Amino acid sequence: MVLLLNLIEDVKQENEQLRVTIQQLRDEISRLKGEQGKPDIKPSKKKNESHSSEKERQEPKPWQKSSKLEKVKIDREEIARVDKSELPTDAEFKGYESVVVQELKVETDNVRFLKEKYYSPSLQKTWLAPLPAGYEGEFGPHVRSMVITLYYAANMSEPKIIELLSHLGVFISDGQVSNILTKKNEIWHNEKEAIYREGLNSGSWQHIDDTSTRVDGENQYCHIVGNPLYTAYFTHPHKDRLTVIKVLQNLSESQFLLNSRTKEWLEAFDVPQWARAQIEKWPRHKPFTYEQMITRLETELSRLNGQQKARVLEAAALTAYHAQTETPVLARLMSDDAPQFKGVTEEQALCWVHDGRHYKRLTPYVDHHQKALDKFRQEY
Repeated sequence: MVLLLNLIEDVKQENEQLRVTIQQLRDEISRLKGEQGKPDIKPSKKKNESHSSEKERQEPKPWQKSSKLEKVKIDREEIARVDKSELPTDAEFKGYESVVVQELKVETDNVRFLKEKYYSPSLQKTWLAPLPAGYEGEFGPHVRSMVITLYYAANMSEPKIIELLSHLGVFISDGQVSNILTKKNEIWHNEKEAIYREGLNSGSWQHIDDTSTRVDGENQYCHIVGNPLYTAYFTHPHKDRLTVIKVLQNLSESQFLLNSRTKEWLEAFDVPQWARAQIEKWPRHKPFTYEQMITRLETELSRLNGQQKARVLEAAALTAYHAQTETPVLARLMSDDAPQFKGVTEEQALCWVHDGRHYKRLTPYVDHHQKALDKFRQEY
């Protein structure tokens, strides 16, 4: 019985494939005869082709309205009084009924600083009092933080930010808004690097993935690294193994090194033996730049194809990654089964959410198989 059902399944799938092939051949014959083939009429509604299992793995929680009053900070209290002229003579005071109303007050806090100034004739030197921390330039720290928050967190455009600030009584130019968003932001980069370094130290494993993203009209990739305690994002033009190693080190340029471990990666990447012998002659324990590695590849290993040269670069980059001490070297990486993640760490864990997508793509025709798949996916 099982064999019969499997046979029916195979015949049904083959029949569907043959239907598509026959229609394609008919269309080609019609085209060769100067006619038109079967029109490709798109469905009125786009079919949902998402194979994500995110919704299924989340347990539904019963909905209940939660009170927010315990989170509300009371800034002031005000007594709402009854017009006593409307009260009858026998009315008795029974206390108060509490009602909390949330309100927001936005107002300017423009300051004219009078900086003390002293001059010493004997030393011919002037002392001028500094401004408080955060008040460098024409705008205070709250204006600058508001501009950054509106732009990055609220996705407001620069013209709309200027328009909003002008309504609030703050007059700022286009150039000043652009400077706040793009200049003197080293502190944010330093903070991100510190968070990322501590994040890499925060657990025995890290999760990594990438997704396509557009940068100035060009296709690039956003690399995501994290665990339940943090998430870090990095955008690069490529998503190969060399880029993954660079992301794990948080580098702008890849580093390369050769030592005794390089031979292991070259063998694992199936680099030809003659090329490995030539690489053995290269300097050991000496850092190489990308340009230096490319020069050696193009002169001494020019017989290698593009993929083989890439494997040599990756082996040297892995050697540098595992030899450095500036960033934590990961022992375990969790990812999907994309090739760029393989061999980067000593252990690799595969994400079961990605694995579950393969079963979601199955479309059996026999009712028995449909039920079996539903049961399996539910248990999975």
